[in-house]
Amino acid sequence: MSGYTLWGRPGWGSAIVEAQLDWYGLAFTYEKVEDLFKTPGAGDRLRKVNPLAQVPTLVLPDGTVMSESAAITLLLADITGKDSLVPKAGSPERAKFLRWLVFLVANIYPTFTYADDPSRFVSVDAARDPFRAATEAYAQRLWRQVESEAGAPWFLGERFSALDLYTAVMTRWRPKRGWFETETPKLFAIARRADAVPELKDVWKRNQP
Repeated sequence: MSGYTLWGRPGWGSAIVEAQLDWYGLAFTYEKVEDLFKTPGAGDRLRKVNPLAQVPTLVLPDGTVMSESAAITLLLADITGKDSLVPKAGSPERAKFLRWLVFLVANIYPTFTYADDPSRFVSVDAARDPFRAATEAYAQRLWRQVESEAGAPWFLGERFSALDLYTAVMTRWRPKRGWFETETPKLFAIARRADAVPELKDVWKRNQP
């Protein structure tokens, strides 16, 4: 087996990993997944690779299957030996990077899992809309916490990192860029700068909603 295989869907979380593969110049094949919430059977092929049918799922050249975007982020930095997206061990930014990388995937990312399709978690129809509203309000509180720690011009200050890729992708999801512009202006500014990074132009174009 040669090259990487990324299972993803344009505009979804796989865009974060796709951007990193582009950034590092790693050749990959893109296996497009249909809408896992709206298309019957969309996850059947993916489930044979990853039983949770998650995107992103990345298959390494040796056939190893990787899921969880934070784990993939750290692994790709190890594989390439580059610290352009992940501060190296011992660097002053390392602790902050690790803290907020895990915060994003452990706290904010799950709010989309719960709110995208509340019926998977709430059996009573009448309770689903209030559940979704409460989950999204909680996500907004979390984003404000992230805002309080964001630097400029990038999340870590002068240093660009994978956190800026996460910001660029995740601020396109609910509650959308307009909310971030008003409520979390530092994160909005980071996302706009990341949108304009020349090395990422093609991946953002491929991931238009």
